[in-house]
Amino acid sequence: MSGRQHFEFLREAAPVVLPSLLMCDFGNLQAEVARLEEAGVKSLHLDVMDGSFVPNFTYGMPIVAALRKLTDLPLDVHLMIDRPERYVRHFYEAGADLITIHAEATEQLEQTLGQIQALGAGAGIAINPDTPVSAIRDQLKNCDLVLVMSVPAGFGGQPFDDRALAKLEEVRELAPHALREIDGGVNAATIERCAKAGAELFVVGSAIFSQADYPATVRGLTELAAGAKKQV
Repeated sequence: MSGRQHFEFLREAAPVVLPSLLMCDFGNLQAEVARLEEAGVKSLHLDVMDGSFVPNFTYGMPIVAALRKLTDLPLDVHLMIDRPERYVRHFYEAGADLITIHAEATEQLEQTLGQIQALGAGAGIAINPDTPVSAIRDQLKNCDLVLVMSVPAGFGGQPFDDRALAKLEEVRELAPHALREIDGGVNAATIERCAKAGAELFVVGSAIFSQADYPATVRGLTELAAGAKKQV
């Protein structure tokens, strides 16, 4: 499938739990991907950090390209980098299916979203906890996905910020066409509230990778999200 087809697949498959590979064992990357596939995950989430926009540094295009060789799963690439417009083509060519950029990281938000879509990938806008939805309101029509951060971008394992729930509700009202994604502190204690607020994609790190049984964990989280969604 192409990037756009992967995007539509995720829309139809929602709710979807996306493992954040930031927390996986990179010494056994192939084995980790195989375990996640066996657990039935529908997509993988990749956090790219540059040490400038966020105070942490992770990985770049070579890891995305390596993962593309290991799996046919959609790759959801979250760019936590300054001036992402410089690199979106490179990440698309490396294998990204969805590319999300931070509203706070570029002065060329509309142009970069258009660039991502023109390449054939799904285009996402991410906002940090201190950024209101009003800051991206004019650009919602230009994106395929909105990623609401429920922790400050940069590190895994941070506590969940409840302000994200109201933002999800606001995005659901303002941009019903856009997939709604939540990232940060998502686990069995928070995922139902996220689903009720409108989240469709749930980025999960330590709540999966700290567990020995990936299938049971992914299944349990998905069932919680699906059950909460039915209550809305």
